Amino acid sequence: MGNSCAKGAARSNPVLEPELKPKPKPDLIPNATISSQAEQKTFKWTVDGFSSLLDKGRGWTHSRVFEFMGLKWYLKLNPKDRKSNDEKEHVSLKLELTRASVKLDRVIEASFKFLIYDQSYGKHMEQLVNHSFQTASTTSGTPCMMPLETLKASGFLVNNSCTFGIEFIEVATVETNATLETLFVKNKNFINKAKVYTWEIEDYFALKDPSYSPEFELSGYRWYISMYPTSDGKHLSLFLNLKKPNDLPKDSGKLVEITLTIKCLENGKDLEGTGRIQYSDKGSGWGFDKFISLEDFKDASKGYLIKGKCCIEAEVTIVGSSKTK
Repeated sequence: MGNSCAKGAARSNPVLEPELKPKPKPDLIPNATISSQAEQKTFKWTVDGFSSLLDKGRGWTHSRVFEFMGLKWYLKLNPKDRKSNDEKEHVSLKLELTRASVKLDRVIEASFKFLIYDQSYGKHMEQLVNHSFQTASTTSGTPCMMPLETLKASGFLVNNSCTFGIEFIEVATVETNATLETLFVKNKNFINKAKVYTWEIEDYFALKDPSYSPEFELSGYRWYISMYPTSDGKHLSLFLNLKKPNDLPKDSGKLVEITLTIKCLENGKDLEGTGRIQYSDKGSGWGFDKFISLEDFKDASKGYLIKGKCCIEAEVTIVGSSKTK
């Protein structure tokens, strides 16, 4: 998590200027409490000794865990946050759902308000946020609610005390058919050296469309290169394919770092494309639909195709694996 406020956080409203709305003056509370209602919808959090928190510098402070709708949440406060391209420090709030409250097959759709209470004039500042809480996103976006200097010079800070809050409007649990993939990336010390296969073509114009290299083995698997003109007849496509994707265990994959290269036979200015791709039984080919224009490829002055000869290289390094459930 960064310490700067992200613009356009998922499903959050845009950052607005503080809007003060009349509301009864909240009671000051010595510690974090939940308002006593039949359905507890509001959590208030008073920070006593606010200046001491500022002295600790930038960073997030967590409230205690509280419950709503059978779920466990906590509020997070950063009193010295920064917006992008803005030197002013802002008071920011986040809402987080505990990991124990989220499940792979469920999404928690929540609508709520962040609150900063004005203790002198009976008003408060609020910001409406919508967020989908799930295993991959347990924290809401980060509204930069108020410049710190504004908070210090107003009724929001009284006797070195500030009161923040969260008010739930609606929370719904939605069942999903989610799939979880876990990717394991190898430490560089355990990555084997890249393996290279060279496809030397003696007569490009004699090749069929599409054309395939001989099969070859790299990093324990069998591969082949496919090459063909695009449907518009203006570019050359180049792909690296796994010959037997069923050799991979079901619901697993291999993270492969690949470089496809058309060698320059004249001046050494090779043309290459690189990617980091997962090969699995459901996806066994990767490459470039428009690797090079046929005009450039056939231009002898560029050195890629000389008297019908060309040279294609595939470099393969397995850098990780994945498991899906």
